[in-house]
Amino acid sequence: MEIALLFVALFGLLVFGVPVAIALAGSSALYVLVSGSVPPMVVAHRMINGVDSFPLLAVPFFILAGNLMNTAGITERIFNFALSMVGWMRGGLGHVNVGASVIFAGMSGAAVADAGGLGAIEIKAMRDAKYDPEFAVGITAASSTIGPIIPPSLPMVIYGVVASASIGQLFAAGFVPGLVMALSLMVMVAIMARRRGYPRDQAFVVSVLLSSFRRAFLSLLTPVIIVGGILTGAFTPTE
Repeated sequence: MEIALLFVALFGLLVFGVPVAIALAGSSALYVLVSGSVPPMVVAHRMINGVDSFPLLAVPFFILAGNLMNTAGITERIFNFALSMVGWMRGGLGHVNVGASVIFAGMSGAAVADAGGLGAIEIKAMRDAKYDPEFAVGITAASSTIGPIIPPSLPMVIYGVVASASIGQLFAAGFVPGLVMALSLMVMVAIMARRRGYPRDQAFVVSVLLSSFRRAFLSLLTPVIIVGGILTGAFTPTE
């Protein structure tokens, strides 16, 4: 009976538009009160201890960093650098989409920040270049999932806190899987570009590559500083 009440309360709150976090907490609190299995003060104490975590402060800080980069135009510099580097390939903007996501993943650590920041630029550029809309949206959504894999990663921070695992070691373990994901997506883009006849979007010019690299240089140092500092013990993810 109590379990049924838990699910009814949860879905009822979600239907009325209550935020997911509040719906989960409210329905769980109702279950505890009705079942009487745990004293209410113990529940409050555990909830406070659950969020009173120094490493978890890294989550809003990484999100803030991603939003600041979007607002300051850093995402556009990353996109232009990726375009000058791989835009000469057939289906170049698809490869740019993946490459820019790999770079931005080392800064924001979240798929939502990647899709919201670079996604708007990438989809508009691909639609203007006559790419199929479903291909543009699909590759943008798929490449944004690299964000939680390549460090710094918000899910890794949360997992490290919950499982008492080393966040630095989790970050180090994310590099290879993230790059494998990116390589696999680029292979898929190359196959689809050849089948659909997508163009080469920009000729490879060394001067343009150097110019875009110069503008994006400080942005590209961000993941090096973040991951390098954590792995060398210079600072924690939150710091």
